Amino acid sequence: MTFRMITVGHTPDMDDAFMFYALASGAIPLNGFQFRHVIEDIQTLNHRALNAELDMTAISAASYPMLAKDYWIVSVGSSVGQGYGPLVISNTPFRPTQLARRRIAVPGRQTTASLLLRLAIPRCCPVEMRFDEIPHAVQEGQVDAGVVIHEWQLIYRDAGLLPVLDLGQWWQRETLLPLPLGLNVVRRSLGHRLARRIAGILYDSILYACANQEDALAYAMRYARGTDAARSRQFVGMYVNDDTMSLSQPCREALRVLWSRAKQAGIISRVPRLSIVEPPKR
Repeated sequence: MTFRMITVGHTPDMDDAFMFYALASGAIPLNGFQFRHVIEDIQTLNHRALNAELDMTAISAASYPMLAKDYWIVSVGSSVGQGYGPLVISNTPFRPTQLARRRIAVPGRQTTASLLLRLAIPRCCPVEMRFDEIPHAVQEGQVDAGVVIHEWQLIYRDAGLLPVLDLGQWWQRETLLPLPLGLNVVRRSLGHRLARRIAGILYDSILYACANQEDALAYAMRYARGTDAARSRQFVGMYVNDDTMSLSQPCREALRVLWSRAKQAGIISRVPRLSIVEPPKR
């Protein structure tokens, strides 16, 4: 039997690992496909998507305007915050207004975390670095503050760091909408029919993980980076939710608002059309 090889990119983080568990372990039928997993941090995946290197990949929602010519959004697999999101932390008690003109570490210029920071504190000075280097840089005083993502949203206090601004809460106050942080996208060159089949396999993988949570969480904890079981479960629950199974209308509106605000701020040049691929109906 001939298999079609599909390259799929996702991050070394617990929510992505949870979603891709069944696909990676062969727990679900792959329907004539083989998947080669490319595991990179989100900013690296954003850069690779600029060159359309991967067939399907996780990206930052903020980066899609630069990728829309090559990719469709997959309606499943999104990471969406409901009143929570990337967190600005510091060593010093700051008010958000005090961060103007200060150096703030961000996990990549094309990340949604970076875009939200620039919208919330327009006159700050973003400093790009790897997401896992940011807490140490803040502790050592290399920057005045940093935007943390992934498990550091839950464990920053363990390192003696202080909260300044939850960008997910800020977004909800501003828009009354959920916060789409990460998306999965699929290459347009594959064609719509093939793209829908791939979306269907991702849907099946997430559905399987939700039905077999203990096994999927055990797999996801390979990427826990020291986070204990309770916090790992909490983190996965935050970002694998109803909007992961199907991108809701409020989330779709939130994407339009996010990109519109980025354009108004001069951060992007155009607001892309919302081009979404749905898995086949069962």
